[in-house]
Amino acid sequence: MSAPEISHIGKIVAIDADFITVEIVAESACATCHAAGMCGTADATHKAITVPATVGNWAVGQEVQVLLKRSMGFKAVWLAYAIPLAVLLAVLLGLNAAGVGELASGLVAIGAVALYYLVLLLFRDKLRNEYSFYIKEK
Repeated sequence: MSAPEISHIGKIVAIDADFITVEIVAESACATCHAAGMCGTADATHKAITVPATVGNWAVGQEVQVLLKRSMGFKAVWLAYAIPLAVLLAVLLGLNAAGVGELASGLVAIGAVALYYLVLLLFRDKLRNEYSFYIKEK
């Protein structure tokens, strides 16, 4: 059975009255390989997550776990990857079947995906409220 939460280890970098900012390191799968320094394909990116301040004894530099409900993680995957792929394929195949040229079909399909991401951008505040991260001591 899978865990009900997605968890990352991070360090608190800032604390204010309403929010705690935690920096996590997102590593690629090959970043932990012993030969990662030799091939140059390993990468790790630092991401800052803003979490609502909770009651606790938090301090800058403290290691914590950043948690998100697993169902929210799956929803994020659908919104960011699955739906745009479906839009791209539907528009591309639909226009191609309608006899539109390949170049025009491809450009319109890319435009449709760009429009989808623009709509997501416009609703980012609503989405931000749905995805609530929280922290607990490591």
